[in-house]
Amino acid sequence: MRALIQRVSEASVTVDGEVLGEINEGLLILICAMQGDTEAQADKLAAKIAKLRIFKDDEGRMNRSLRDIEGSALVVSQFTLAADTSRGNRPGFSTAASPEDGNRLYEYFASQVAAQGIPVAKGRFGADMNVRLLNDGPVTIWMDTAD
Repeated sequence: MRALIQRVSEASVTVDGEVLGEINEGLLILICAMQGDTEAQADKLAAKIAKLRIFKDDEGRMNRSLRDIEGSALVVSQFTLAADTSRGNRPGFSTAASPEDGNRLYEYFASQVAAQGIPVAKGRFGADMNVRLLNDGPVTIWMDTAD
């Protein structure tokens, strides 16, 4: 699985003018299931993200986790994280999981983040979404379970 996480002061996702999910301090997690990904990878990624120490402590150092600050997560599916730009100018997405597997793993991943004790808001799989965020830092981190 691939994830692009951004430390945010606030974030929201809207579909057709309706706000589906919004959070204050926490993480915006853009997530993509790749072909061959499993629930075990989603488990590992959710646990790692919940414990990732990227929030400031009292001395201004990145030393606190999402759990430590009692923050929230906005989990948004984004198959374009599977983009292959090695040939030509139009990205290919053939390495992304099928829509059925992608949706299943997206929902499973979000549930595993919640199982870490993190309040979770979500977008809608496969929808044309508008994502608004205020990146804090900025702090943006790429994670891939294949690495």
